[in-house]
Amino acid sequence: MIRSVVRGFGAALPKRVMTNRDMEAIVDTSDEWIVQRTGIRQRYVAGDDETTASLGEAAARAALANGALTPADIDLIICATSTPDNTFPATSVNIQNRLGMSHGFAFDVQAVCTGFVYAVTTADAYIRGGLAKRVLVIGAETFSRILDWNDRTTCVLFGDGAGAIVLEAAEGEGTSADRGVLTAHLRSDGSHKDKLYVDGGPSTTGSVGKLRMEGREVFKYAVGMITDVIQAAFDSTGTTAEDLDWLVPHQANRRIIDGSAKKLNIDADKVVVTVDLHGNTSAASIPLALATAAGDGRIKKGDLVMLEAMGGGFTWGAVLLRW
Repeated sequence: MIRSVVRGFGAALPKRVMTNRDMEAIVDTSDEWIVQRTGIRQRYVAGDDETTASLGEAAARAALANGALTPADIDLIICATSTPDNTFPATSVNIQNRLGMSHGFAFDVQAVCTGFVYAVTTADAYIRGGLAKRVLVIGAETFSRILDWNDRTTCVLFGDGAGAIVLEAAEGEGTSADRGVLTAHLRSDGSHKDKLYVDGGPSTTGSVGKLRMEGREVFKYAVGMITDVIQAAFDSTGTTAEDLDWLVPHQANRRIIDGSAKKLNIDADKVVVTVDLHGNTSAASIPLALATAAGDGRIKKGDLVMLEAMGGGFTWGAVLLRW
């Protein structure tokens, strides 16, 4: 059977680093408070010359270089983002143009923090369906553009950045020993919309709006939803937490990450954590974490890797793949 195998990975971050001490000068907060409740120590914030598309392009070029590929080798670009450069066209089309591509096709996926998991699942479906052989999957965000910098409960949490992988078609035996995407499980429940949303949009206010969140409510649901899809991934492949080499979660909050791993009996040493360095970068957080862990040699060829995320909507999902 056809599997979608990771060929290359890459990441890009803005030039500016904003530490928790820097945040203390903006809102009534403290480094101790932020670290204790979230695990975040710093985040990156895009400058005037940095956009979601420019960060996505840089991550894409890094992934192509890592996979010894060029834009000519790509059939499809999928960009997961909630902070596009424009209402339209899609940021992926902008990135396609910036890469010098005029072939293939490109589109965006919007599932907020679960966006990259949705995008990987979509890319896998296109590859298995024979509509693409190589797909550039990007998660890119500039959440700093939609933050209320007077709201100390949200502005300390988020950061900007981009990550990317290249998935390519490869033959597999149809077992959990195959390399590539083994299974994916996606969920959504729109009844939770008001717990995490942006209070603006083209058809409602005609404005961009700002991020609003009921933090305690999100936390209350997060661990249960995340463990649900992870367990579904294990069940569908006949694998267990003991078989897993790495859990690469959405980097929203260290307490959510730790709580999910503990509930599933996943050893803390198997969990990739970058929330302290990047903050919550929404759809960019998983590919940034992947690039970090694969880049420093932790994630190796043949490793069993679980990706999981939960985001506004609510949306949530998990992808189990063998690197």
